Formats: sequence, C-alpha cells, structure tokens
Amino acid sequence: MATPIAEHGATGAPNAKKLDLRRIMLASVIGTTIEWYDLFIFATASALVFNKVFFPSFDPLAGTLLAFSTFASAYLSRMLGAALFGHFGDRLGRKSTLMISLSLMGLATFAIGLLPGYDTLGAWAPILLVVLRLLQGLALGGEWGGAVLLAVEHAPKDKRGLYGSWVQIGVPAGTFLANSAFLIMSALLPPESFLLWGWRLPFLVSILLVAIGLYVRLSVTETPSFASYAKQAEKHRIPLADLLRKHWGTVLLGGVATLSIGSSFNLIAVFGLSYGTQTLKLPKQDVLTMILIACAFCVPLLPFFGRLSDRIGRRKVILAGIIAEILFAFPMFWLMDNGGLPGVLLGFLLMMSAFAANFGPIATFLAELFETGLRYTGLSLCYMLAGVLGSALTPIITSWLVATTGNAASVAWYMMGASALSAITLVILSRRVTVSA
Repeated sequence: MATPIAEHGATGAPNAKKLDLRRIMLASVIGTTIEWYDLFIFATASALVFNKVFFPSFDPLAGTLLAFSTFASAYLSRMLGAALFGHFGDRLGRKSTLMISLSLMGLATFAIGLLPGYDTLGAWAPILLVVLRLLQGLALGGEWGGAVLLAVEHAPKDKRGLYGSWVQIGVPAGTFLANSAFLIMSALLPPESFLLWGWRLPFLVSILLVAIGLYVRLSVTETPSFASYAKQAEKHRIPLADLLRKHWGTVLLGGVATLSIGSSFNLIAVFGLSYGTQTLKLPKQDVLTMILIACAFCVPLLPFFGRLSDRIGRRKVILAGIIAEILFAFPMFWLMDNGGLPGVLLGFLLMMSAFAANFGPIATFLAELFETGLRYTGLSLCYMLAGVLGSALTPIITSWLVATTGNAASVAWYMMGASALSAITLVILSRRVTVSA
C-alpha cells in the first residue's frame, strides 16, 4: 500500500515549529539554481560560441546543430542519473545524495571552462565536451528530484504546492544568472577575447557557487518522511525494479504529461536566443536582456501558481498553463517577427507566464504520485523522461524547422502539438489515485 507524504505541521509529529523551513527552502533553491545555472551556461554557450570553438570545420548551421546535439546529449544521461541517484536517495536518504550530485555538477562544469578547443585538441575537444556534458546530465538527474523532496516532504500538507514551487525557481533563476554572466562578458570584452577566453569565466566561477550550495546544505536535516520510512523493517532493495514493476505506466504518463514545460522554456531560453540573433539578426546582448527580463518575470509567478494549486488543485492549474502554451505559440512568433525587440519581449513574457502555471505545481504533483520508498526514483524518472521528450529535442527540431521552412510557423505548430499531447496525458494521469489526496 502506498505510503502518503507525512502531514507535518498539521499533526505536530514532528512539529513544523521545530523545523527551520526557511533554511530548508534556501538550501533547495540555492542548490537547484546552481545546477540549472551550470546547465544553462552550457545551453547559452551552445547558441553563441561552441559552434566556433569546438565545431569550427562545419558550416554555421551544421555547427549550431552539432552544438545543440551536444547540449541534448545530457538529457540521456539525466535518465541514468535519475535511476542511479534515485536508488541511493530512496535507500540512503535525500540529503547525502544531494551533496554528491551537486559536487559532481560543479566539477564537470569547472572542467568545461578549462577544456581546450578544436584548434588545440582536434577531434578530442568535442569528444571531451560531450563526456563532461554527460556528467552534467548525470548530476542533474539526481539533483532535481532530491531537492523537490527536501522541500515537499518537510512541508505541511496544505502548503506542498507552494514549497515544491520554490524549488522550481532554480530554473528561471539559474537561467537569469547564466545569461547575465554571458551578457556581462560579451559587453565588457571585444568579440575576439570573448571567443578566446571570456566565455570560459562563467563556467569557472561555478565552483564558487557550488561551494556555497554545499555549505548551506550541510545544516539541513533529513526529511521526516524518509526518516520514518528508514525505520521500517521491509524496504525496497532495488527501487528502480520495484518502481517499473508496480508503476511503469505512471512513470511513462508522468513524463509525457510534463514534456511541454521543457519545450516551452527552451523555446525562450535556448531556441529564442539562436532565432533572435541568427534569423532576426538582432544584437546578441539585446536578446539576452529580453531573456533576463522574462526569467525575472517568471520567478514570482512560480510560487503564486504553486500556492494556487494548494487551493484549487494541481491539475486545474497545470492544465490551464498547458492550454495557454497552445494559445500563445503563434502570437509569440508573430510578435518576434514583427515587433522588434519590444515584440520579442512581449512574446517571451506570454510564453513564460504559461510556462510558470504549468511548471510551478508540477513538482509536487509528480511527488504525490509515488510512495516514500520509490518517490525519489519515480519523481526523477518522470521529470527526466520529460526532458528527453521535450527539452532535448526542442532546440534541434526548431532550428531544423526554421532552416527548412524559412519561417517560425512550423515551430509554433510543433509547440502546440507538444502541449496538446501533454494536456491529454495529464487528464489520463490525473484519474489515477495519487499518494495523498
């Protein structure tokens, strides 16, 4: 029988007053922000410099597609990371697993900043870049689910959506920091210096951010739900095997239901940057600034929609966000194509608001689908599967569509199709019994 998420604060066992929830939330937000910063500086570099530094022998379009393919490769290793770290998170605990995943991400990102380019290493340069990217994905596969559970399993029952949404802030916050770093570097340095060494600094500074994240997490306690589960005589010896035997359908449906969040966000943060600079010929710094504004706009929306899901239900809020993604797809590109930089900003804000309604409550929604001993693995696999289906393919497919058709209408149709599939699957999934009603 499924074990519900403990109702802390409502039952007084343990009493929420004895838990420093602010410290727990800070640890979750800082950790995920650093992880997503590391991931998105790679995405930004893929759009701006990697085609020149690591794939210079190809034409610009082919180099960009190869750079985005390297970007996408991490999503496959994220699945492996979800299974690997999920196993230890469900067997040994959330806190210790999170410390390892954050350390691995920091070391891989720092190494990318030191990696010589194609001119120095030849074919080994892109090969090593892919290896380090795979390590980044492995780390993130274990980070996100653990950070969600650190928050949700500590939260009172009537505030799980709110606390889970705070973890989601790491995505726009990490993207904000990543794009800010590249915006500053490209503004301060001449193009030659930026291409030669300036792009490396955002990767190297990551090691300092990781040190801060580890320090904050050292003071956080294990979640009450897992502490209670750890005392049980019978536990899952191999969580992944038991998860796939009992809940393979839930994992599959959860991944498909969640895929549109990756498509919509990458439409802004990754493809939007490439489309704005290469197709619309807008200044790189200006497009990066528009993305920064959109990410800052998203931050307060996430806890708003998370709290709203506590009041009216997670499915209603998530479904409204998915429908908005469908409705805003064509307007976003029409504004970008015809409105100059103000149009780019307005298009980004429209899609970001839809993304926030979808993304804010989804972490708690997925966590509530699984029992304690399988929750880390199940939650992580759902989300990382969504990354493979949505985030990984979006920059590659959208770049190819624009290059083939010459316009953005095909990309809008792609976004609408991905969102429609998520909406249908969400309705099917919501009819299943969740861990906590």
